[in-house]
Amino acid sequence: MQDGLVDRIYECSVVPEAWPAVLDEVAALAGSAGGLLFSARKALNWTASERVADVFAAYVEEGWFGKCSRRVCLMGREEPSFFVEHDFWSDAEIDADPVYRDFFRPRGLGWSAGTGVQVPTGDNIVFSVERAFSEGPVAAESVARLNLLRPHLARSALVSARMQHKRAQGAAEALTAMHLPAFLLRAGGEVVEMSPLGTDVSPLVILGAHGRLRLADRQADALLDDALASLTSAPAISARSFPVRDAAGMPRQVAHLIPVQRGAHDVFGDSYALLMMVPVASDRVPSATLMKSLFDLTPSEARVASGIARGETPEAIAASGCVAISTVRSQIRSVLEKTGTSRQSDLAGLLARLGATAPN
Repeated sequence: MQDGLVDRIYECSVVPEAWPAVLDEVAALAGSAGGLLFSARKALNWTASERVADVFAAYVEEGWFGKCSRRVCLMGREEPSFFVEHDFWSDAEIDADPVYRDFFRPRGLGWSAGTGVQVPTGDNIVFSVERAFSEGPVAAESVARLNLLRPHLARSALVSARMQHKRAQGAAEALTAMHLPAFLLRAGGEVVEMSPLGTDVSPLVILGAHGRLRLADRQADALLDDALASLTSAPAISARSFPVRDAAGMPRQVAHLIPVQRGAHDVFGDSYALLMMVPVASDRVPSATLMKSLFDLTPSEARVASGIARGETPEAIAASGCVAISTVRSQIRSVLEKTGTSRQSDLAGLLARLGATAPN
């Protein structure tokens, strides 16, 4: 995976005009004509690669967006993955679908890979890459490449969605527009500036000596230290989205650490990273699960975590997934590290408390 592309993805978080070129790069990894990003909370916002921008302007303006079942299918899946048409429909069903038959195919498109991101704030985000019909479906290898980028795309798009895809004039305006507890940090974790809602998480967030931000949850604090240390040295290793528990051990927030890259410094100055806190559950989305907000879990890790939440043994998980027990044990270790838990029973308790469900 290209580190330069990951940097550009994070730049888009507060520099929305950078998204079209980045979506073009992402689409190229899947041999596709272009990419697009939709986000919706109170209003629909979208952006797309230049090559497909006119197509999707018509898609929205002519009402095809509301008729398309692809978005509903993507948002209904629990797995943190990109999906293609054949994950949902047969060839005959695709041929008969009016959106594909009457809109996409006449415009030379008709194949895609997409993913949905749903968080308890009510933000619904969809990424997709659009491939020419004549080129055939998006291949499994291309989906695997897209899945490597998915955690970074999700975190960056969440910030963009909170800001309604608008560029702020400065840090204070950006932090206020997010309507969430958020903190700009230096490399050592010192707080440069915080959002007006930063005080709402005061029992969970502590400002220590020299303004250093600490998390009361020791496991989460250790994950934050690791994430800050590895943002530049080992960007693919540490978890950057992780649960933050209260004194009773109940997960209350998911912390998302977003590096400040490239043009984002025009908004956030010389800050090193943005720490954004998202509630695990809310009245708006009571069924949201913890795993949907843990962007760093791979599809296989999410499947294993769901099995643990259901009380399945590693052997049973391996058998149902047709994989080696050694693979499942390795995945369990990775999930433990990314969630800040030390034992399988702790992980089961963490997920069970949030009603984690199995992938469909």
